[in-house]
Amino acid sequence: MTGTGPDFSLRGVDGWLQGRTMYGGASSFLAYAAARKARPDLPPLRAAQISFLAPVGSDVDITVSSLREGKSVANIQTDMTSGGSLAHRAAWVFGSARTSNGSVTAARAENFVPYADLPELGSPEGLHFVNNFELRRGEAKEDRRPGVVRRWVRLRDRACLDPVGELVLIGDTLPPGSMRAMERRGPISSINWSFTLLGDAPETRDGWWLLETASNHMADGFSSETLRMWNADGVQVMHGLQSVAIFG
Repeated sequence: MTGTGPDFSLRGVDGWLQGRTMYGGASSFLAYAAARKARPDLPPLRAAQISFLAPVGSDVDITVSSLREGKSVANIQTDMTSGGSLAHRAAWVFGSARTSNGSVTAARAENFVPYADLPELGSPEGLHFVNNFELRRGEAKEDRRPGVVRRWVRLRDRACLDPVGELVLIGDTLPPGSMRAMERRGPISSINWSFTLLGDAPETRDGWWLLETASNHMADGFSSETLRMWNADGVQVMHGLQSVAIFG
């Protein structure tokens, strides 16, 4: 990534493409990395709202701007252009820790099966970006549910990634859960992605994270999806929502 902020450029990000656009976790990670590079003084990331506006190619330009900054929370926007068009816009919420006024423990995964007890999977045909991950089944075959996809995911190369950046990069790996409810095969496309982080220092074992996408409602060519991520002990670290367009 070249540039010192607020403007950055990247060229030739070919290994993260899926069809004619970049995998959404990779484009979102690049936007997050630009925000961090432009503003290393920011507190931990707490949440984000991401819009996938147009195809993101292998060459991108990113602009970082501050929307509002208070005593403990900073709202930062990133705009990513590709091929001359605004293709990706994200609103990032960074927030400093405060003295707790009560607590709620993060939920654990239901029907939790350790990654060591599940078989490895090959990369889906045609999705070259998936070669950057190791995949394992996320549930026993008898626990498969309609409209739900669950997988263990690990990056093949995690060197020099901060833990939060790793979650952003991995968080959108799975296809929507609605894929399992489709009556016939056809293209799908993420419209947006919003998430909150459950804590500011995510940890796991051996780089493995458990991901799940689940359709809340699927009709008229759209699906509302809940995205969840747990660590190797089954403790939730990220909770998200996504709108998906279903074609064909």
